[in-house]
Amino acid sequence: MDGKNRADIYPGLEVEIILKKDQRTGKLTRGIVANLLTSSPYHSRGIKVRLEDGQVGRVAEIVED
Repeated sequence: MDGKNRADIYPGLEVEIILKKDQRTGKLTRGIVANLLTSSPYHSRGIKVRLEDGQVGRVAEIVED
């Protein structure tokens, strides 16, 4: 599932994000959502989140077990 709809993302969810510095390469970083930074219900490039380790990026993929 992609991370473009805010309703699909919540704190504690495991996601893969693209950090600002990795936008050109598309390298994904996996982590747990600490909080959501995008207030709109939808964003075409992905909802921006802060991970528990403090990294900030846009959700590219929601990890499903």
